[in-house]
Amino acid sequence: MGRVTAPNQVSPVPPADLPSTLGELRATGHQYRTVKQELRDNLLARMGSGEERFPGIVGYEDTVLPEVERALLAGHDMVLLGERGQGKTRLIRSLGGLLDEWTPVIPGSVLNEHPMHPIAPASRALVESAGDDLPIGWLHRSMRYGEKLATPDTSVGDLIGDVDPIRLAQGRTLGDPETIHFGLVPRTNRGVFAVNELPDLAERIQVALLNVLEERDIQVRGYQLRLPLDLLLVASANPEDYTNRGRIITPLKDRFGAEIRTHYPLDLDLELALIRQEADLVAVVPEHVLEVLARFARDVRESPSVDPRSGVSARFAIAAAETVAAAALRRSGLLAGAGAAAAAAAAAGASASAGAGSASRPEAPVARIGDTVSVTSTLRGKVEFESGEEGREIEVLAHLLRTATAETFRARLAGLDLSGFTAIVAEGGAVETGELVSSSELLRQVGTVPGLAKVLDRLGLGDAPSPEEAAAGIEFVLEGLHLTRRLGKDVTDSGRTVYGDRD
Repeated sequence: MGRVTAPNQVSPVPPADLPSTLGELRATGHQYRTVKQELRDNLLARMGSGEERFPGIVGYEDTVLPEVERALLAGHDMVLLGERGQGKTRLIRSLGGLLDEWTPVIPGSVLNEHPMHPIAPASRALVESAGDDLPIGWLHRSMRYGEKLATPDTSVGDLIGDVDPIRLAQGRTLGDPETIHFGLVPRTNRGVFAVNELPDLAERIQVALLNVLEERDIQVRGYQLRLPLDLLLVASANPEDYTNRGRIITPLKDRFGAEIRTHYPLDLDLELALIRQEADLVAVVPEHVLEVLARFARDVRESPSVDPRSGVSARFAIAAAETVAAAALRRSGLLAGAGAAAAAAAAAGASASAGAGSASRPEAPVARIGDTVSVTSTLRGKVEFESGEEGREIEVLAHLLRTATAETFRARLAGLDLSGFTAIVAEGGAVETGELVSSSELLRQVGTVPGLAKVLDRLGLGDAPSPEEAAAGIEFVLEGLHLTRRLGKDVTDSGRTVYGDRD
């Protein structure tokens, strides 16, 4: 689901070598094509060259994208059905990337009319009178995408258009097409127009889209006006709304040429790829921690305690990774403050106690498994629970997070001899960790551990991990041994975690 250029941005400046008049355009051999022909030709060209067709779209290569490509090649308008956070809008916006980078337009035309194919009466008259001397402009593909979030207060005027009272007051008659203020759909003529959450559009407003989809024209307040619009119409909907509530009128459903179901990432690798692509991380988050979060998101989706009809958005795992990174950055900042305070006390002659803040080097922000605990409270609002789970939301999420951690522990470290870690706490020993325990302090507690190098290699932390990365690996092993009942664990009143012998 990659980053997409926002709609309504300022259009880029066209290259200076583009034709500036209709005559110059004809001399280049330019041929007028409809939007759907343009999309089809450019899609086929990318297929032939091997160029990526939908940059940034993750997890749909073998399922959704082939259906989208078939719809585009067939020239079909389409509706994407899927639960929240499946990247429907991201996919729709990426369709604009298949348009020509620059397309000629009649300057000042609100309908983006092609100089070889004017549709408004005034534009036809202008082209006829100016001929090959007609000046032309150029429109970038980023300006050929329109989008409307369907809301109950959306009007026909918003989508299609309405009479402009100011133009009437200037003396124009009601029969004059110039009195019409065009809505979003005709203003996206020769482009891609998206209606997000179509079922939320009032049924009487949906009727206004019927002609757009079939007859490819618009009607405004009974005007005898036929403007053959040229666009690709795409809509998104939640399948629960679409199929059960019946809020998309039957004639409108019938006019969409393709109905395409989207889905969440089908496997763990795709979930991880999506997190890596989308998460804006303010600290280093090791691969094993990202895997825990990806498994956590998938476990939440499959949990019987969660309402499956609402889904669990891909944004859940992305926000979780960003939250964990923020927790690591917070630890780094707090330890820096504690270290500065200890140094100041020592300089003043006071005895600074040894501990987390007394490390001589600053703590780099690297996430640990203990940082994941924070997501259970901050992300519960992203999940719709079954009615019987009221009041147990955090408890359910905490259990699923432990499950995801144990699954990752087994998947990553299966078959390794971890007796060196259990020996650390033998005979009453203990290892203390937590948000304010620095990596150097954690490493000092565990000392030399047999098998640590193999563990860090399995976790993808490399041959020469930093102290912070080594600490992240050690904490993960300790937590995994606890979850598999090989170590005990206590949480102190100050919030620190103490791993010790189970007995």
